[in-house]
Amino acid sequence: MTVTIGRRELLTALGGAAAWPLSAHAQAQAYPSRPVTMVVPFAAGGSTDAIARILAEGLRSELGQAVIVENVGGAGGMTGVNRVAKAAPDGYQFVLGNVGTHAVNQSLYKKPLYNAATDFEPVALVTDQSLVLTVGKDFPANNLREFVAYAKANQAKMQYGSAGVGGSAHLACVLLNAAIGINVTHVPYRSSGQAMQDLLAGRLDYQCPSAPTALPQIAGNLVKALAILSKNRSPSVPGLASAHEQGLTGFDVPSWYAIFLPKGTPAAIVQKLHDATVATMGVSLIRERLKEIGCDLVPPERSSSEYLRKFVGSEIDKWAGAIKASGVQID
Repeated sequence: MTVTIGRRELLTALGGAAAWPLSAHAQAQAYPSRPVTMVVPFAAGGSTDAIARILAEGLRSELGQAVIVENVGGAGGMTGVNRVAKAAPDGYQFVLGNVGTHAVNQSLYKKPLYNAATDFEPVALVTDQSLVLTVGKDFPANNLREFVAYAKANQAKMQYGSAGVGGSAHLACVLLNAAIGINVTHVPYRSSGQAMQDLLAGRLDYQCPSAPTALPQIAGNLVKALAILSKNRSPSVPGLASAHEQGLTGFDVPSWYAIFLPKGTPAAIVQKLHDATVATMGVSLIRERLKEIGCDLVPPERSSSEYLRKFVGSEIDKWAGAIKASGVQID
C-alpha cells in the first residue's frame, strides 16, 4: 500500500523531529535558571571546602545564580562524588573533585563507588596544590633527613593523621612511609582542620596536609614544614625544599582540584560551566585569594575540558602504579 503525505504534513513531521535538539539547545541557553549546587565531598573546614567557597563567589557572578556549596563527606570523598555521578545530568549539581576522588580512589579501594573516567563530564582543572610534610613545633627534626632518622628509630610510638582514609593527605603519608621504610599508626579524622588541631596539641607526630591547611600554621610558627611532597618546589612556599631535593629521589605526590558534571550533561551546559569557571579563574581577586591559601594556578593550556579528560586518565594510571607498589588497598 502506498501512503501519500502532503507538503503540510511533511513539514509538520520534520518540524516535530527538529524540536528535540532545539529543545535541548534552548534548555542549555537558559541554564542556569535557578541556583546550582557545588558538592564538596569532604567536611567543612578543609582545603577542598576553602577552594569551593572562593570559586562559588566568582561563579555566582558569572552564572547569574546562587552557587550553593554543600559538604557531603564520607568514604574518602566517594560518597559526595557518587551522589553527583547519579544526579540528573542537567547542570544543577556538580562536584569539586581532586586527585583523591578522581584518581587515587580508583585503585586504593577494591570496589570504588564510581568510575572516575566514564561517569562524569570533565569541566575544568582549577588548581594544582602541594602537599606538605608537617610536624609539631617541638618535633625533634628540622628537615626531611632528620625526620627519616627519627621516624625509623621511633616508628612504633608515632602517629600521623589525615582527614580520613583514602584522601590525598592520607595516601601521601602512606607513600612517604613506604618510601622511607617505616610503619606508623594512622589516625583518621572527619576533617583536615581537626587533624591539624591535634597536631598543634601534640597528639600527632606528623601529617601530610595540603598547602591551604598548613600555610596559616606555618606562617604563625605553630608547626614546622619539613618538605614539599613532590619533585619540584611550590610557588606557594618557594623557600621550602622538595622531598626530591632532600634525597627522596623521584618522590612526587602533588594534588589538584577540578570540576565535574554527571555523565550525559548536554555539551552546551558543560561548555557554559567551563567558560564560567575559566572566567572566574581570570578574576584578579579570586586568583589572589586562591594563592593566599596555597593554590598554584593552572596555565590556560591546561584549562580545557578535553585536557581534563585526558589528564584524569593519566592520573588514574599513575596512581594505580604507585598504589600497587606500596601494597596498600582498602576493602
